[in-house]
Amino acid sequence: MRRYFYGVKVQVLVNANGIQVEFGFVPGCESDVQALKKLPLAVAAESKIYGDSAYTDYQVKDDMKDAELIELMIQRKSNSKRPDEPWVRFIKEQRRKGIETSFSEIKALFLRKIHAVTFKGFLLKLAMFILAFTLNKFTNN
Repeated sequence: MRRYFYGVKVQVLVNANGIQVEFGFVPGCESDVQALKKLPLAVAAESKIYGDSAYTDYQVKDDMKDAELIELMIQRKSNSKRPDEPWVRFIKEQRRKGIETSFSEIKALFLRKIHAVTFKGFLLKLAMFILAFTLNKFTNN
C-alpha cells in the first residue's frame, strides 16, 4: 500500500460523546503543543481537555488554568516532573481510548485514495470527511 505524507497534521477536539467540536490543520513539522496553542479552544470555562503525552507543556497547562479556567488533562510520561495519582492516570487513559476511537471512525470514512489536484482541495476534502463524521455522529446520538 502506498502512503504519502503531505506535510499536514489535523488537530481535533472532541467532546465526551465523541463528537468533534473543533479542528485545525497545522504543518506536519510543528509539535503538538504548538498546534494546541493555535486552536481557538472556544470551550466553556472549567472544561477539561484530554490529550496524550505529546501535549505535555507545564507552562501552557498553568497559563490555561489561570487565564481561562480550562484544565489540560494530559497523559504524563513515566519520567514526568509532575506525576499523576493512579486514579487520575486511569481516567486519562480511559478518555484517550475514546478519543482514539473517534480518530479511527473518522479515518474509516476516508477513501482508499484521496484524489485532489491542489493542496487546498486536499484540505477541503479532509475537512469534509471530518464534517461528515460529525454530522453522522450527531444524528446517531
